[in-house]
Amino acid sequence: MKTVILCGGLGSRLGEATRNMPKPMVHIGPIPIIEHIMLIYKKYGYEDFILAGGYKYQIIQKYFKNHKKFKHIKVINTGKGSLTGLRLFKLKKYLRGEKNFMLTYGDGLIDQNINKLVKFHFKHKNVATVTAVRPPVRFGELNLNYNKVKSFAEKPQAKHGWINGGFFVFNKKIFNFLTNKNVMLETEPMNELVKKKQLIAYKHYGFWQCMDTVREKNFLNSLYKKKKNFW
Repeated sequence: MKTVILCGGLGSRLGEATRNMPKPMVHIGPIPIIEHIMLIYKKYGYEDFILAGGYKYQIIQKYFKNHKKFKHIKVINTGKGSLTGLRLFKLKKYLRGEKNFMLTYGDGLIDQNINKLVKFHFKHKNVATVTAVRPPVRFGELNLNYNKVKSFAEKPQAKHGWINGGFFVFNKKIFNFLTNKNVMLETEPMNELVKKKQLIAYKHYGFWQCMDTVREKNFLNSLYKKKKNFW
């Protein structure tokens, strides 16, 4: 099963750290955060990656050009100004033949058992499975009825204790919900999935942390230095 990692954003809230490099290439310890993410998947046997680049994607290409740690890596330029929905739409031809695939963002770390997530997706047979995590607030809030997603609101104040942690599994039917319109995956497509009752949440109770700000970058680096990198 292939894994898509969204790597094209500007990462402007990281300030100087992303002036000369894309956000997924910012280091946590000795390696870029994107490599940490890829190692999470590798731990469970998933080593076929499509990296959806945009801003300064050539740096990602160069880094992975002769990389021996993973079996297969393809870096695709999906456009500097593309939003997440359009980035995924542009990858359709690279995912032909894949009945299901995984997708995550290039800035989040988790101690999730990927095999359990995939098994959950297959069991429930929805078009999309999203990993729901407990906040550090500020992210896409999921209103759940048991595991079924009742609503998907991007970046409000969390009221119900569960947010979008990324780490999705999609059936190929996800492309029925995407067009060449430049939209966020987390807005129109996700809300349409909710309406069709085709979005389900896998609740993750363990560690999760994204790297959206300098404070979060420093926090993740402090965990790494203390050997408390739970991911």
